[in-house]
Amino acid sequence: MIRAVDLTKRFGNFTALDGLSTEIQPGCIYGLVGPNGSGKSTLLRLISGVYAPDGGELTVDGKPVFECPAAKDQVFYLSDDLYFLPKATTRETAAFYRGLYSGFDEAKFQRLSGMFPINVNQRINTFSKGMRRQAALLTALCCGARYLLLDEAFDGLDPVIRLLAKRLLAEEIAERGTTVVVTSHNLRELEDLCDHIGLLHKGRILFEKELDELKFGFCKVQAAYDHPVDWEASGLQILQKQQRGSVVSLLVRGEAEATLRVLEELQPVFSETVPLTLEEVFIGEMEAVGYDYNNILL
Repeated sequence: MIRAVDLTKRFGNFTALDGLSTEIQPGCIYGLVGPNGSGKSTLLRLISGVYAPDGGELTVDGKPVFECPAAKDQVFYLSDDLYFLPKATTRETAAFYRGLYSGFDEAKFQRLSGMFPINVNQRINTFSKGMRRQAALLTALCCGARYLLLDEAFDGLDPVIRLLAKRLLAEEIAERGTTVVVTSHNLRELEDLCDHIGLLHKGRILFEKELDELKFGFCKVQAAYDHPVDWEASGLQILQKQQRGSVVSLLVRGEAEATLRVLEELQPVFSETVPLTLEEVFIGEMEAVGYDYNNILL
């Protein structure tokens, strides 16, 4: 388990993390979202032991990670800003990690080398952005770490390779109980991948919940009216409203069945519920804690 208690990290006069507390349970895919500068990458670097906390506590399986080789052996951090040894090939990079991680799986490297469409004997500095990301994911999946920290891991990948990467991550969790922490600005992508979501803003986690739990208490509906409707007098707690001609879409705090009853009382041409997206759920959650969604997730 990853556990942070009142975690603080400063860089000069800038406080990147400000009393952050969280617990990330084993065997889950935890999506960490937030705007640029919210502290996502800083948190991953603290979990991986790249940084030392300036305050509070950060442990992985009960051990502080910084300057702890045994704990670092179980954590692999894949940075958004990829780095490879100069002129190294993917095979040479794998050999480098083999010397660092006790659980490196050579057989898995050979198997995955045939699944990713890259030449593992070609220098990585000749690769495109997407190919470099594939080389990084390939080696990361072979290191045998119990914790994979992926910072914008799918950036630059084409749709086919994205699906492959997601499938391989699911296999890691099912077969080895791996815990995956992934950051992304693409909420729709996390919606298909994660079972837990945390929103980081100004160095603190505003809220974190299971993905299914996030969708309770909100609904999205749409209806068409051939007459004007006074929505302020409807009694609905409307968090977002979009209207195109006679059709209106509403994000509402409340249960779908009760909301539809209100819409029917207003005599629509038609009314129906619409599936919620993760982005729309965040609108509701952040309204609930008093934040303006449009000024947080950009």
